[in-house]
Amino acid sequence: MTRIGFFKRILLIVPVLTLAGCEDFLSTEPDSTRATINTPKQVSQLLTTAYPQGNYLVFAESMSDNVADKGTGEDDKTNRSSFLFEVVEATVDEQDSPDQYWAECYRAVSVANEALDIISKVSNPDDYAAQKGEALLARAYAHFMLVNFYCKFFDPQQPNSDPGIPYVTEPEDIVIKKYERKTVAYVYEMIEKDLQAGLPLISDGAYTIPKYHFNRAAANAFASRFYLVKKDYAKVVQYANAVFPGGNFGENLRPWNTTYSSLSPAELYNTYARASQNANLLLIETSSTFGRYVATYRYGMNYAKWLEVSQGEGIITGNASWAYPLYSQGDNNYLIPKLTEYFVRESVNAEIGLPYVMLPAFTVEEVLFNRIEANACLNNTAASLADLNVFASKRVSNYDASRHVVTANSINRFFGTTNLRNGIINTVLLFKRAEFVQEGMRWFDIQRYNIPVEHVTRGGSVISVPANDPRRILQIPQSATLSGIAQNSR
Repeated sequence: MTRIGFFKRILLIVPVLTLAGCEDFLSTEPDSTRATINTPKQVSQLLTTAYPQGNYLVFAESMSDNVADKGTGEDDKTNRSSFLFEVVEATVDEQDSPDQYWAECYRAVSVANEALDIISKVSNPDDYAAQKGEALLARAYAHFMLVNFYCKFFDPQQPNSDPGIPYVTEPEDIVIKKYERKTVAYVYEMIEKDLQAGLPLISDGAYTIPKYHFNRAAANAFASRFYLVKKDYAKVVQYANAVFPGGNFGENLRPWNTTYSSLSPAELYNTYARASQNANLLLIETSSTFGRYVATYRYGMNYAKWLEVSQGEGIITGNASWAYPLYSQGDNNYLIPKLTEYFVRESVNAEIGLPYVMLPAFTVEEVLFNRIEANACLNNTAASLADLNVFASKRVSNYDASRHVVTANSINRFFGTTNLRNGIINTVLLFKRAEFVQEGMRWFDIQRYNIPVEHVTRGGSVISVPANDPRRILQIPQSATLSGIAQNSR
């Protein structure tokens, strides 16, 4: 593996790591029989699996404008079909596929509903308040991710009457239960209902390691993301501020230009997705080979794409450059060491198992970006500029506060505009693109802002996918039709 920049070359064999410090029950489905779940602690253990253990990274990143056709590389069907905006012909058993993510989201919903059903029947429900809050948040999160991938994206200026996904609120008690999709608007109403009911109940004291659960910070981060999509900007600021009541965002951002700058790729892999990192607010264990192939997928990031992704550094004065460490694995295979693979054995003594990736589902960086964008939309541009400079202070190599500044003039000059509000929003989108490259987050901004996507194949074919193209909506799995769920028109 080669680091790009300063003519520095480092050879590395990427390790397959076992994730130390992770609670044992993250790798083992707890016994969900009613006879053994009769305490708040046991309900908490059940809820450790109320999070989608599938992964959206491959298809979300491959549909975005962060990738190019490199001509050669790992031929993964999800990576290939997503880049070509074709239906991914993969089953629920195939890691990283849209069908598996669908199934995992509804499995998580089922666990949350089971927990809520148990809580509804106890004689001392007040003792289960924290568990009820987590179950409601977990249920809302899984449905939120589903509706954003498998339905027309929510637009608060529209009626959102297009088909949604089933919002499931009861445990399944028959093998094949019939469901209806209702509308996107209905799904958002239900998400908001669960979010508002669950958030006040969340208690960090209920967890051994809060970052493997919907803790207070993660719950508020989720609320800030939800209301950003709804364009309720006052609430975005409200919930973003609640993540760190003391306002100390800067102290909790990833230290890319200080501590991280001295880490080797192996050390970065062993650091990025740990609960010990202040920037990680919620971590989800996901079944995935993404850590193995992130650099070598055929449809991935080449050097030309990195130059495009990282162009936002030009907004910062003083000839600033990002501190993100870019490495290569062979010709034209580029990555920033973040998410690595670790292996979960089927049992203690087994030699077989599955590769997993620990996914930072919510981070401090996202919350800060949400607040910047919301303040800009509220015309609080001074607050947005202040936060942009907090971010830059942790991202610019050899940062110098007197030289490296984001200003109204630097934004307007870079974008050739006099509309500072729009300039700040475009700055956020570029900074986020660099921050979350190879994490799938770019796709959500593409959908929110109806950004057209154009993919060019190595053979010269151009795949243009404008804002309202139905190919931007993932296909409902064929298996779901057994429950009466109609597939999307494509």
